[in-house]
Amino acid sequence: MKRYAYINDDGPSQDLYRDNRISNTKYTVLNFLPKNLWEQFSRFMNQYFLLIACLQLWPLITPVNPASTWANEREVWVVENGIKKLIQAQDIRVGNIVWLRENDEVPCDLVLMGTSDAQGLCCVETSALDGETDLKTRVVPPVCMGMDPVLLQKIKGVIECPSPDRDIRRFDGNLRLFPPFIDNDVCPLTIKNTLLQSCYLRNTEWACGVAIYTGNETKLGMSRGVPEPKLTAVDAMIDKLTGAIFIFQVVVVMVLGVAGNVWKDTEARKQWYVKYPDEGPWYELLVIPLRFELLCSIMIPISIKVSLDLVKSLYAKFIDWDEKMIDRETVTPAHATNTAISEDLGQVEYILTDKTGTLTENKMIFRRCCISGVIYGNESGDALKDTELLSAIETGSPDVIRFLTIMAIGNTVIPVKSKNGAILYKAQSPDEDALVQAAAKLQMIFVDRSANILEIWFNGRTIHYKVLETLEFTSDRKRMSVVVKENDTEKIFLLTKGADEAILPCAYAGQQTRTFTEAVEQYSQLGLRTLCFAWRELMPDEYHEWSLVFKEANSTLVDREWRIAEACQRIEHDFEILGVSAIEDHLQDGVPETIETLRKAGINFWMLTGDKQNTAVQIALSCNFISPEPKGQLLMIDGKTEDEVCRSLERVLLTMRITTSEPKDVAFVIDGWALEIALKHYKKAFTDLAILSRTAICCRVTPSQKAQLVQILKSCDYRTLAIGDGGNDVRMIQQADIGVGISGREGLQAARAADYSIGKFRFLTRLILVHGRYSYNRTAFLSQYSFYKSLLLCFIQIFFSFVSGVSGTSLFNSVSLMAYNVFYTSIPVLVSVLDKDLSEETVMQHPQILFYCQAGRLLNPTTFAGWFGRSLFHAVVVFMISLNAYTYEKSEMEELSMVALSGCIWLQAFVVTMETNSFTILQHVAIWGNLVAFYALNFAFSAVPSSGMYTIMFRLCGQPSYWFTIFLTVAAGMGPIFALKYFRYTYRPSKLNVLQQAERMGGPILSLGTIESHPGTIEREVSPLSISQSKSRSPVYEPLLLDSPNTRRSFGAGGTFEFFQSQMRLSSLYSRNCKDN
Repeated sequence: MKRYAYINDDGPSQDLYRDNRISNTKYTVLNFLPKNLWEQFSRFMNQYFLLIACLQLWPLITPVNPASTWANEREVWVVENGIKKLIQAQDIRVGNIVWLRENDEVPCDLVLMGTSDAQGLCCVETSALDGETDLKTRVVPPVCMGMDPVLLQKIKGVIECPSPDRDIRRFDGNLRLFPPFIDNDVCPLTIKNTLLQSCYLRNTEWACGVAIYTGNETKLGMSRGVPEPKLTAVDAMIDKLTGAIFIFQVVVVMVLGVAGNVWKDTEARKQWYVKYPDEGPWYELLVIPLRFELLCSIMIPISIKVSLDLVKSLYAKFIDWDEKMIDRETVTPAHATNTAISEDLGQVEYILTDKTGTLTENKMIFRRCCISGVIYGNESGDALKDTELLSAIETGSPDVIRFLTIMAIGNTVIPVKSKNGAILYKAQSPDEDALVQAAAKLQMIFVDRSANILEIWFNGRTIHYKVLETLEFTSDRKRMSVVVKENDTEKIFLLTKGADEAILPCAYAGQQTRTFTEAVEQYSQLGLRTLCFAWRELMPDEYHEWSLVFKEANSTLVDREWRIAEACQRIEHDFEILGVSAIEDHLQDGVPETIETLRKAGINFWMLTGDKQNTAVQIALSCNFISPEPKGQLLMIDGKTEDEVCRSLERVLLTMRITTSEPKDVAFVIDGWALEIALKHYKKAFTDLAILSRTAICCRVTPSQKAQLVQILKSCDYRTLAIGDGGNDVRMIQQADIGVGISGREGLQAARAADYSIGKFRFLTRLILVHGRYSYNRTAFLSQYSFYKSLLLCFIQIFFSFVSGVSGTSLFNSVSLMAYNVFYTSIPVLVSVLDKDLSEETVMQHPQILFYCQAGRLLNPTTFAGWFGRSLFHAVVVFMISLNAYTYEKSEMEELSMVALSGCIWLQAFVVTMETNSFTILQHVAIWGNLVAFYALNFAFSAVPSSGMYTIMFRLCGQPSYWFTIFLTVAAGMGPIFALKYFRYTYRPSKLNVLQQAERMGGPILSLGTIESHPGTIEREVSPLSISQSKSRSPVYEPLLLDSPNTRRSFGAGGTFEFFQSQMRLSSLYSRNCKDN
């Protein structure tokens, strides 16, 4: 659907579209209740708490007492009835002419109509939109060029544009001005003719434009969206455990409800003190079961969600505060945008990474080149110092001069003169910046760009070119061209640069391209980025005929991109290939060490890049991504047809399965074309390959393919982390379980879209091994402890029902129940966010221990069953000891209640103490100070006559029997637990326990002995494109800590064992089925 913006029209046409009021709120007045309720009650835990809250409103069954403004209002200048006036930004309408001054923020999406620059140019800062800090130029449409500011206030016309969309890099529109301003010729509009909302006008005195999209219909407004919530593995497990507890609770309630009704109808009516009416209401049979439902409702602690949200926020702050993750070069700290998934960092199994700017510095340096078959820079490693090239420039070699000319002006770079006269270049890509800088050092200096006039200095003379057309780079064409006219000779040239596969096939018939192909291969083997350069002269008639086709393609609103590509194809042919450039991109510091460390932690790596295959492979070799022969083996998947890709995929699958039992690092390489075919026709086979492969290199891939690869690994139930630095990585980052953005030279778009942002790739080690692992350990303890303390109290209530006529009567009063969850048991466990089972140095030295988190060793049905059994055992101890000590005739029920509650509090203090690995003053204060606070609060309640606990605590604390009962409860409850833990640590220690012992003894580790592994046997039939995998995660083994540095001392007997046996973890021990796609 099209939209028409009538320029400077104050009539009823303005009411066709919405005003410029911006709403950043997630909800509106109309959708708040349904939308919020739907989101909150999509989780089982909240559904459960709603049910309990509703039941609490029934007094008969309850066992206790029932109980974006600034942006809209800023002022902007608009034209109304030919006069400029100030209005609020929210009152801007489509078709209004908006005037901006330097440093003003653009209030809505505008089509640029005029600027203070004589050439119709203005500069904008788009960092708020795409994160890119370099200034970009925007240009007035040709039909408005040079128009007087007074005339701009009276201009009339119509802009035809598509319906609002979120694509900030594309705009296809047409402008037609009404007479007498100009005739009715259609002028095509592109993104370069627009000023988008939230950009800032820079280095330009004033600019004006026509509002085309306003309010939430701007491109920025359309891009705003509520991201899908990410559910961590821990949250998923907690939901499952909550469901299991609920089923157990329902069974208990049904059994006790039936027993209560039976006792009421038999034994209760025989007791003189129980008075039941002869006939009750129709719902009488439901009263006791529902009363037990409320009594048992504390089995699922409502405080667990609040506690988890609180500690997860602290985990995020720990990342923000980590000074060891600050990039000293750029002073960029780490930042956690998503505060809810820190524990997933400790369970990462696959890392999918971009190459340029992520593994490399993205600081491009021109190193070598090949011009007309002559290679420069091979001897010195720097073409800029090659005497042969410098000599060719001095003698005026035509091919060398043309090559340098394309380097200098075949781009969209903007030269800016500084105050001291030096020329600085503003480039949208580091490659273009490197080429222009290198050309300047070789005497071809790009001096100025004024509208469509380019000025170059070469060997003391000035050369001017007029830009006739610019053929933008696209991922499909893989090349960029400019049509220029040399002012001195009036000759028209087509200058092109791009990928070798996009340039070399377009050479004129008869030109030998073998030397260029060999140069590309040679440079790729060195890990250098290559570009091919070509040119040809255009006859005036040919250019004018083609220009009409190109202009028509630019004017269409339907399939404009396809029409432009077709028009480009009509002129980009019969090139004379001039040469090849080679640009170096250094690896970031610490990348090889980071990858090696994370591999020891059991994490697999995939590289997803848009570079050539050879370049990507060389970078992978240099950063320990893959191993060279004979230790490593690289398998190629290629082909241009379905049959070729099928055969290649079948061969690689067969080889991969044969080599899984060999100690060899096997990886596969696939390019974008073969990947497209594989994902479309052989997705199941490719998924099977993904399960078997620890390492993959995917070259020439598009952003959508990156996201598809992430989704494939997620569908196989792997926890994925995607890391990148550019806008083309955003889809991959958002698709992954965890997205990490690097604040790099390509801007902040990836960092802003990510869950976490870091300054350099090397900080990924600390993010995963330290913050991720600690977060998982702490969350696992906190969640299970929350269930434990609730189950403990609930079991005591259930036991009490057997001595209270199964009536559903509560042993504890409402004050005690409320304070139990809010004060008595929450504060000590919240300080567990400071607990560290191992020091940071030990964790970094022995990355293999991340396995415990990846395998979910600390939070699973088995560990939960242990906490469940502990709560049942402690409930038996507390209830039996309290009941036998305080059921004599003179005792009150409130005394029994307080003794049982005291026993629970003391037991939990010792449980938290036993489970804490490292103590700080804050933890001691929280644990033991909490006990003091317990008695202080209850002394205060006991002093209030109306509290229902009057004098209870005074009497109890004055009795030696009370303290003996507490001592006996702690001894009976914690004695077996301590004994079991001592036996396990002494006679059957885990590898984690060995590390903890080594830390306490102050010695490093050489060997930890053998592993009790229980790998499941997997029968594998080698059939083409078919693999059967077991879904089970159960056959796991503990990693050996043999690869850790600084190892001297040995603990335990046994020989050494290599932790990573090539594909053993993936194929035999960590195998699982992939979901059908």
